[in-house]
Amino acid sequence: MTISSSLYASVSGLNANAQRLASISDNIANSSTIGYRRLETDFNSMVVSSGESRQRYTAGGVRAETHRLISQRGQTVGSSNPTDISVQGRGFLPVTDRVAVGRAGVLPLSLMTTASFRPDSAGILTTASGQALMGWPLDPDGTLPNVTRDTSAALEPVNIGTNQFVANPTTQISLRVNLPAADTAAGSSGDPVDLSVEYFGNLGQPESLSITYTPTVPATGSSNTWTMTITDSASGGAIIGEYTLTFNDTAADGGTLASVTAVSGGAYDPATGSVPLAVGGGTIDMTIGRLGDSGGTTQLAASFAPTNLDKNGSPVGNLIGVEIDPDGVVQAIYDTGFNRPIYQVPLVDVPNPDGLTARDDQTYKLSADSGPMFLWDAGDGPTGTTLGYSLEASTTDVAVELTNLIQTQRAYSSNAKVVQTVDEMLQETTNLKR
Repeated sequence: MTISSSLYASVSGLNANAQRLASISDNIANSSTIGYRRLETDFNSMVVSSGESRQRYTAGGVRAETHRLISQRGQTVGSSNPTDISVQGRGFLPVTDRVAVGRAGVLPLSLMTTASFRPDSAGILTTASGQALMGWPLDPDGTLPNVTRDTSAALEPVNIGTNQFVANPTTQISLRVNLPAADTAAGSSGDPVDLSVEYFGNLGQPESLSITYTPTVPATGSSNTWTMTITDSASGGAIIGEYTLTFNDTAADGGTLASVTAVSGGAYDPATGSVPLAVGGGTIDMTIGRLGDSGGTTQLAASFAPTNLDKNGSPVGNLIGVEIDPDGVVQAIYDTGFNRPIYQVPLVDVPNPDGLTARDDQTYKLSADSGPMFLWDAGDGPTGTTLGYSLEASTTDVAVELTNLIQTQRAYSSNAKVVQTVDEMLQETTNLKR
């Protein structure tokens, strides 16, 4: 029995080292595979003589267990593609099979630590192996709607094809103008001064606001009062706002706004120094300055001059590229200089990353050992950040694998030698009958 157990133990040693050799072979073969996680084979002894007399020992052999070190991180490698994405820290990118896109029901979820994504014929960011990047679509103003974070039901393939053209309407205008103080003095001509401001409508079309400042000329002294009238080209030249502006002439606040009274249009907000203008197709907040603020509209003894004009919006832009920021937000970049956030790519975290089930193409699936998932914003909670223009290299260290290969070869040879020795001993036992 003891001799036979030695044979069985050596055979288990041969099998265990063969299994370790297989994992080493995989590691070396994938030493240049982006995102590959190396395999490690551990040996555990098996004891079958526990509790028996010390005078009789039975060999139990060895059991091999191979597991993938998914939580181990590889070196970051730079690239020239903005949608080559790696995760700096904990977390996984959500992806799905490209062939499943368009089918009814929830898309199958897989996880990746890094991948090179490029738009396919439909504009969906996809890897060469057919994995499509998933994310939450953002609202037009760039905000994320309420989503469930313990399920992938709200995730969609990141499609940049639907964002090829975009209008960037004007929603804010900041206007600083100096009005000549002499025009509100008795005896002045009372001629109005005009200013035209271009803005962009909801369809990206150029429109204009015509602003007329008319001084109030008193019989004596100075009124320090102007009437600001605003007309909109998109509204057929109709008046969309009329305001009475009164200025200070004191030593402390001379030339600044004292009061703004709405004759028609939206009410003046003294906290922000702005008035809402209902233009054709939307609303524009036009900042004219707070009361007593020298940085807004002024009335000084100088000529009429717009000292500053700032606005948002742009003409219709053509998409020239996309990038991902550290927070996982996919930004669409247009040739007009306008950037628009279009998707939020979350990072998936599980309690036990090493318990995930490995699949082809460096993808992973949830399992009972991994625990439930949660979708975090990149950089939030325990997760790391997303980095474009980068990929994560294989975690295989060829020098370590070759060293393990030598050890495995020697161990295999030693177990084979034991098998040979047991065979010779059994032959001697057989010869006792002769």
